Amino acid sequence: MKLQQLLSYTRKAVDEYEMIQEGDHIAVGISGGKDSLTLLYAMHGLKRFYPHHFELSAVTVDLGYSECDFTPVMELCRELNIPYHIVKTDIARILFEERKESNPCSLCAKMRKGALNQAVKEMQCNKVAYAHHKDDIVETMLLSLLFEGRFYSFSPKSYLDRMELTVIRPMMFVEEADVIGFKNKYCLPVVTSRCPIDGYTKRQYAKELVKQLNHEHSGAKQRMFTAILNGNIQGWPERVFYKR
Repeated sequence: MKLQQLLSYTRKAVDEYEMIQEGDHIAVGISGGKDSLTLLYAMHGLKRFYPHHFELSAVTVDLGYSECDFTPVMELCRELNIPYHIVKTDIARILFEERKESNPCSLCAKMRKGALNQAVKEMQCNKVAYAHHKDDIVETMLLSLLFEGRFYSFSPKSYLDRMELTVIRPMMFVEEADVIGFKNKYCLPVVTSRCPIDGYTKRQYAKELVKQLNHEHSGAKQRMFTAILNGNIQGWPERVFYKR
């Protein structure tokens, strides 16, 4: 996927769900993975021509794995002229040494998002961009059906009352396969995850299941995504359609 196509998908999401308003200061959450680095490029590119002017910053929550080096990400942000902040935490030590969690994903996500949102507020940003893509949205819906008994997936845009912070997901129309292609084409400086259970989670199970369903029933993933968009899920904003 070329940058122009990435920007087209991003603009579509931002426009249809009115994710950006004039004067916003948006923080991009950077894990160091392919998704968040692709989002960084997308938001940087969008900032150059989007009719609503906005400021951009980047922030990483360092979970505390000693092997993780975010220097390449820091250098990329310097090249793009985007302020970059690293928040040091002991989340990895708390999960795996103190609590010895066997299923740490939910608690890890809660602690990581808490640290991220607090940092974003301290940076005086009013919005934070998460790098969830189309596959994430479909997988989340499937996980919700299988393990919670409800039809749900996270919203393209949501307001956190307690934090007075808006979460946006500008890559919601981007396929994971395209993210991989973008990463390879532009040689993104990916920081490899050091989580000891990476690849052995329920989300990985959902990812494989979606892949299998799409293989056995061509177009199944897109149909599931369309069902989500049209499903009137509680908390989802209305779609606005622009003619360009």
